[in-house]
Amino acid sequence: MEFNLSTFILEIINFLVLIWILQRLFYKPLLDVIAKRKQFIDQTLNDTKNLQQQAEQQRTLYENRQKLWEQEKQLAITALHQQFETERSAHLDKLNAVLEQERQKANVTLSKQQQELQQQAEKQALRNGAKFAGILLQQCAGIDLEIRLFNLLLDNLTTLPDACKLCLTQLGAKKSVPIKIASAYTLPLEMRKQLEQKLAALINNQLNFQYHQDPALIAGLHMDIGAWVLNANLQHELIGFTEIINASE
Repeated sequence: MEFNLSTFILEIINFLVLIWILQRLFYKPLLDVIAKRKQFIDQTLNDTKNLQQQAEQQRTLYENRQKLWEQEKQLAITALHQQFETERSAHLDKLNAVLEQERQKANVTLSKQQQELQQQAEKQALRNGAKFAGILLQQCAGIDLEIRLFNLLLDNLTTLPDACKLCLTQLGAKKSVPIKIASAYTLPLEMRKQLEQKLAALINNQLNFQYHQDPALIAGLHMDIGAWVLNANLQHELIGFTEIINASE
């Protein structure tokens, strides 16, 4: 095969023309496409990086907010516990105060009840004592006891206060002074004379003595001298004892 220079030159020219055509029609557009693609990839990478940065910022912000929320939640729980403890203490103090008041009221009520029971027991004891004393005196009463009471009455007539003697003296201004004398037992004549002499010495006037027996007196005497009433008998003493019991009620 012989080397042909003209053919070789033509081939070179064809090759150069082909390269120019390829560069002109294909390579430059391809480079533009690659450049655009690379720009798009770079832009995408930048956008991705920005998004990643934003995501990281959002994640950091979320974590900070979560930590802050946890702190606020803990503070709120602590404040709630403190408020609950304060309210619980206040309610307990109020309840203790109410319970203390109720306890004091209960103590006062119990004390009153105990006092009332004690008073009732004392009154009942006094009543029982009065009944027992009445029964005992009725069993023990006799003419001897009445004589003692009679002598006691005579002694008291001798030692009357001046005001009482003056009142008895003023009874002498009347024409006749009725004197009613009741005794548990029939008074002997000598005792009647002693009593009449004592009263005559006190009342300077005509005296009208009226005697009668009253077993309810148990022992002793009861005298009505005008508006005056003199008692020296057991019935009167027991009645006075009973009146003291009733007055205490």
